[in-house]
Amino acid sequence: MEVGLEQLSDPRLAPFVEEAREFNAAAAAAKNPFREVDPSTPEGLEAHRTGLSERPAPDGPPPEEAIAEADGRQVPVRITHPRDGSPRGVYLEIHGGGFYMGWAARSDFRNRELADAAGIAVVSVDYRLAPENPWPAAPDDCETAALWLLEEGEARFGTSRFAVGGGSAGANLAMTTLLRLRDRGLLEPFVGAALQYGAFDLSLQTPAARRFADEYYLQAYVGEVEDRTNPDISPLFADLHDLPPALLTVGTLDDVLEDSLLMAMRLAAAGGNPDLRVYPESPHGFLGFPIEMARAAWADIESWLAARFAA
Repeated sequence: MEVGLEQLSDPRLAPFVEEAREFNAAAAAAKNPFREVDPSTPEGLEAHRTGLSERPAPDGPPPEEAIAEADGRQVPVRITHPRDGSPRGVYLEIHGGGFYMGWAARSDFRNRELADAAGIAVVSVDYRLAPENPWPAAPDDCETAALWLLEEGEARFGTSRFAVGGGSAGANLAMTTLLRLRDRGLLEPFVGAALQYGAFDLSLQTPAARRFADEYYLQAYVGEVEDRTNPDISPLFADLHDLPPALLTVGTLDDVLEDSLLMAMRLAAAGGNPDLRVYPESPHGFLGFPIEMARAAWADIESWLAARFAA
């Protein structure tokens, strides 16, 4: 049987390819003022963090700010409730940003759209960032939020059906959260994981990871760790048995495409149920682009999560 990226891409995406190519060309030609800024200096780090593009403000009720507390730890979260009716489930959203950038509020717009489209509540985690808080601070915070959901979800949201997900670093942290919960015997309420262009190997063992050998985020997040194949750092090397179904979203132009392909294969080999969806002419972070390819991918994520909660 012949298997190629063309076979992994949905034919319905073909009408969006030319627009994606044009957008990519324009983005490549535009000057990125932060491309040459060194984030390893205090000034550079601040420039990278404050230079993140603003997201549009969502319509509807503002997110609720709360403190998730469990296991003697606390972490701030932002909660977006669906506008119509009680939520059918709760999605634990973990933002990306290379483990050293980003914050939960940057997801407000997408979380509002996701909450309303899928009829779910979305809880976004404001985990601690490197280098001030290197590993294991971020997975500790995400685990804290998940444990809080398990303890408080039924009373707060009226449901005990949960899912987890995120993009890039957030997909890594979503997987480590699932692995921690499974090892505690607490995974049953989680019905799925939505993983977008995940950075699943920080050990530089895979070809995709080696492309990032000199990237700042590795030094910031795990610079002092000797064995980065630790599954709590690189979930690609974990025992992946007994995990919930996963949706893996990635583009053909993404430097971490191979990580998603490998993760899908390893999940399938472990008896899991991965759903791999590859989007043509799409680089890392394409879900943030104002183009039809990104809107189609978001619609797929929304419908997949809605189906998981309805199952």
